[in-house]
Amino acid sequence: MRKHLSKFAAGAALSAIAFGGASAQQAEPADLLADAQAEPAAETQETPAAPPQEQSGSFEEAFPGSVSAPVVQGDLDPTPKPNIQAWTAENAAALIAVIEGISSEGLDPADYDLQALKVSQASGPSAELDMLASKNFRWLVEDMRDGRTPMDARKQWFVVDPDRDTYRTADLLEKAVQTGDIAGTLAELAPTHPDYARLKEELAKTPASEPAKRKLIRANMDRWRWLARDLGKQYLITNVPEYQLRLTVNDKIISTYRTVVGKPGRTATPQLAEMVSGVVFNPTWTVPQSIVKGEGLGNKVLNNPAWARRNGYKATKNSNGWITVVQQPGPGNSLGRMKLEMPNRHAIFFHDTPSRHLFKNANRALSHGCIRTERALELAITMAILGKGASKEKAVEIATSGKYTKVPIKKEMPAYITYFTMASDIEGNMSTFKDIYGRDKPVLASLDKPRVDNRTDMIDDEVIVIEDDPRVGG
Repeated sequence: MRKHLSKFAAGAALSAIAFGGASAQQAEPADLLADAQAEPAAETQETPAAPPQEQSGSFEEAFPGSVSAPVVQGDLDPTPKPNIQAWTAENAAALIAVIEGISSEGLDPADYDLQALKVSQASGPSAELDMLASKNFRWLVEDMRDGRTPMDARKQWFVVDPDRDTYRTADLLEKAVQTGDIAGTLAELAPTHPDYARLKEELAKTPASEPAKRKLIRANMDRWRWLARDLGKQYLITNVPEYQLRLTVNDKIISTYRTVVGKPGRTATPQLAEMVSGVVFNPTWTVPQSIVKGEGLGNKVLNNPAWARRNGYKATKNSNGWITVVQQPGPGNSLGRMKLEMPNRHAIFFHDTPSRHLFKNANRALSHGCIRTERALELAITMAILGKGASKEKAVEIATSGKYTKVPIKKEMPAYITYFTMASDIEGNMSTFKDIYGRDKPVLASLDKPRVDNRTDMIDDEVIVIEDDPRVGG
């Protein structure tokens, strides 16, 4: 059973605070906190790759315009390079070997021109081999780096993957051909998160007689490729259908927290990758107009001041009749005792809740889209410390003051809201999770269809802004 260090940040001072739930047990090495708080070492600057060799005249005659063809979509480079390289028979043979074994990465050899490559490779170097090998290498880069699943099958996916700019197709193609390390260059694109390797192991030991399980593994391996290859030194990551949030340092779980996520349908929690920029202790809640006006809360607060005081509501009526209602900090505040500021177009964030009994439910898809976390004050204090926004003592003082206080995070931390239906659970066991939003179906269906070439890297421009009602489900 994997255990976690959940009390490392606030020490003994935290024990006096009621977090609304039992803390995880301490077991990870104590120096993880020191590692997390240490400044990262300066990154070394890589030497730019040498410019590509000019192609021969006969090649240009055979494929006019190929040398100056545009770089692969999504590659931003002020000095574009050829998207076709000259391939030796040995390099082509190495590429063929990669394609023949690519099923170990959850991809399908049938997506690539394997037979045509073999025929062309057997005939020796030629313009045809250069074209075929370069094209298929580019396809492998796209699938390993970006994922095979087309955007229209990634429902409510709003993550911008930076890997296209970091690992440019043309640069990788040139490097692979010049070094001859075809397999090694492509292997560099695999996600670094341990769960990708675990899914790969699971796929290797799942027999062909279990096609449904193999397809589910492949779909979830592909979901890791949709994200940045490296998630960072320390980050928050929540797997929505698992109802769990993890605080992670160096890919080791420090703390886990149960979550309440959006109800299926319009209020389903979208998939995001954002930055936590601040911690708000003892937050206020500005009530949406759909509740102020639509449910008559504004008039109720104005007409019943005793009830309003008991529930912490303050109302302001403007000269034009517009009513604004703000719930003040306190034990009954609908956002609880903290929220993590995570600016995004969808107005989704992590917050506390006074309805802490909900964390005992098996089905916790109950919210209006935002993510409620158990032991939220513990998480908030930890984030303030790791983000160098406050010392342990100051964070505890602010948390227990009962006053609205915003603590900026100097070292912003990535937060990933993901959706894996097969993954390692918080005990370290490979598990499957209920597809609460029905997002598996289009991904699984795409695996049965031919590979989509020239895929767009543009995410859906739909903006899901939910007027969050944190009372829902409580």
